[in-house]
Amino acid sequence: MEEQNPWKTLESNLKYDNNWISVTEHQVINPSGGKGIYGEVHFKNLAIGILPLDEDYNTWLVGQYRFPLKAYSWEIPEGGGPLGEDPLESARRELLEETGMSASNWKEIQRMHLSNSVSDELSIIYVATGLIQGIAMPEETEELVVKKVPFDEAFEMVMKNEITDSMSVAAILKAKLMIMENLI
Repeated sequence: MEEQNPWKTLESNLKYDNNWISVTEHQVINPSGGKGIYGEVHFKNLAIGILPLDEDYNTWLVGQYRFPLKAYSWEIPEGGGPLGEDPLESARRELLEETGMSASNWKEIQRMHLSNSVSDELSIIYVATGLIQGIAMPEETEELVVKKVPFDEAFEMVMKNEITDSMSVAAILKAKLMIMENLI
């Protein structure tokens, strides 16, 4: 049974807007009846993640400096997909841009909200198999390092908190279970 919305919005003001996100401040009555503010980040793209796997269960990780974290991050290939575009087409494009690979087989394995307390960002994660290597073409805002690792090593990186990106963690943990159950 779905619950009714306990929040009452009194007023909403757009505070920031660019090509990727908008930020709205809402004056609200909270579920306890008190007045307050609630900030909401609206994402203008889907978050797309791809876990490439070859026949020997190797995968490819992408390393890059993440400005908001002020730290380097190892992740699965990922990026944004326009809301009106088929998410699979976005996934194909991101895999090619970041790794130079294309894949003949695609399987959606996860949909998740990345930070639903403050944003509406939806993530869709795929496993890509039947890989063909080509040439990577990263966007101008990306300085990427791509490395091939055994899938079990990527799993260990998650377990040791060396991979902390939420889509990467979810993809690798879900894939580990699916591999154990012969679903991949």
